[in-house]
Amino acid sequence: MVTGARERHESSTDHPELDTLPEWPLDTIAVLVTTDPAPHAIPVSWPVRAGDRRILLSLKSDRGSLARLRARPEVALLILGGGNVALCARGRAHVLADPMPGAQDYTAVDIDVDVIDDHHQSAFAITTGIQRKVLDDSELHYLESRVATLRSLAEVRR
Repeated sequence: MVTGARERHESSTDHPELDTLPEWPLDTIAVLVTTDPAPHAIPVSWPVRAGDRRILLSLKSDRGSLARLRARPEVALLILGGGNVALCARGRAHVLADPMPGAQDYTAVDIDVDVIDDHHQSAFAITTGIQRKVLDDSELHYLESRVATLRSLAEVRR
């Protein structure tokens, strides 16, 4: 269950906000939204919770999303994960390591979260997030390695 929610009802378009990021399962797939100025959304694998208001991602270095967030660091990350996690983390992204240690074709991105919109509902529960089947074990091991690197980078700034 998501905890730390505080209700805001300034208008009918406002959402409740969370004070801190909840935990989500390791294999969560999120959606990163960048702008140029139009919004662009891409799936991102296994975002790392790096603190109460900090998320780390690994992005392929040649992706347009990386170029967009360098130019316009305001981003949103939609997370729908097991354990009834349904949120949109909004904040500013910046490059933490380019290239990522041990992953020369990836860049580590740090999102400093300003607002955590709580989207879970009492009538529904997210029991599992977006699921996918691994078709290439070497890619799974590479992803696991990148997540381990992100976790190490998170510890450096704590």
